[in-house]
Parts: sequence; structure tokens; C-alpha cells
Amino acid sequence: MTYHAFHTHGEDRDSRWLVTCDHATNTVPPMVNGGTLGLLQSEMSRHIAYDPGAAGIAHALADALGGALITSNFSRLVIDPNRGEDDPTLLMKLYDGTIIPGNRHAGAAEIERRMELCYRPYHAELGRLAATRRDPVIVAVHSFTPQLKGRPPRPWHVALLHTAPANALSLAMIDRLRAEGDLCVGDNEPYAGHQPGDSIFRHALNHDRPQVLIEVRQDLLGNVGQQQAWGRRLAPLLVAALADCGA
Repeated sequence: MTYHAFHTHGEDRDSRWLVTCDHATNTVPPMVNGGTLGLLQSEMSRHIAYDPGAAGIAHALADALGGALITSNFSRLVIDPNRGEDDPTLLMKLYDGTIIPGNRHAGAAEIERRMELCYRPYHAELGRLAATRRDPVIVAVHSFTPQLKGRPPRPWHVALLHTAPANALSLAMIDRLRAEGDLCVGDNEPYAGHQPGDSIFRHALNHDRPQVLIEVRQDLLGNVGQQQAWGRRLAPLLVAALADCGA
């Protein structure tokens, strides 16, 4: 069986926009523990394994922007593409109260094997796509759980993560979203900024490329129609925000 660590869409489109979805799926490749991490499907359907709804937004957004799209084809529990190679959370053994049996005894050799199988091919393709765009603008799409176990509910409908000083597009997009009037918009919520080695850091900040990371709350993404509606809604706001900041 041939395994591919990523899927691409719209590569031949003549647009600056490049949409990414690091946590698109909960797939465990057959070469990793026979295709299972030892979790029930109910656990693999949770936010610990992927970003539910994010891939649907990303597809609709890329189509609306006329841009290219890359989505991962492996669970974040296999190896997390939105972490630096030396990040201690690159491979999680415990996440939001759930022990990951298939990761429990994974050492340095297994982490390296998964990086070669999944992580590095994904980033190589993302880097290639960015290099073939004309003055690329990278839009990373994620989703966040409405509530972590034992923690308060998260009120934001949509949020942007950014790091100064390379955050002009993010700040312009926050203003555009807040001007909509019906959204609770998070500014570096429910997480803060970017970490060294993560996807935006690696493919945008390191190359001085305009970028934005958008998070949408998962209970607003329960079906394909909702996901597509978010993608179509975000696209013109991104175009306007890019014009606002002159990028």
C-alpha cells in the first residue's frame, strides 16, 4: 500500500494564497502500530487526534481565494506537524486526560521513523508549494475545542494567533472580524502566538512572508455546510485585510 503524508489541491492556480491545514485528519498510517494508537474511535474523534472541521474550512477557503491547499494525512497523535523537531510535545503520550497507548513506549528511534514517514514529507511539500507561489500569503487553518477537561468554556467563535512584529495581516484580520458585529473574536486566544519551529514560524516567519493563523471553535463546524460557510465568509475578509495592511 502506498502512503502519502499529505494531500494537495489547486496547485496550478495563479494566486498568492496558500492555505494549510496541519491537523486535517485523524488517520494513523498502517506503518504505525498497524494503523492504530490503541485508542477507541470515540477518542480518535476528539480534538486530541485532529482539528475537527478544519479541513472543510480550508478546502472552501482555498476555493474561494483561488489558492492552493495542503492538508496533512496523519493524526497529530502520530507526530505533530505544527511543532518544531525538538519540541517536547512533538509526540504526545498524554493529552487532555487521555493516555495514548501507541505512544507510551515510543522513544527517539520511533519518533525519527515517524518524522521520516509523515512530518518531513509534509513540510517538504509545504515548502515547495510556498516557493512556487508568487509572493505567497500563507493562511493556516485550525480549530479548537469548546472546552478542555476541567477548564472553563471558551467563548470565542474565531481567533487569530500571531507574534509581533510580523503580525500586520493578523491584526487587520482581527479588526475585520470584529467589524462583522456578531462574533466573539480571540486575539492570541485560546493560545498565544507562534512557537519556534512550528509551521508558520518555519514557512512564513523565517521567509518574511505575510501569514495568518485562524482558529474556529469546533462546535460551530458540526457539518460540511457550516465548514463551507466559514470558508466562504473568511475569504473576502482576508482579501480586505491584506489590502488594509498593504502586504
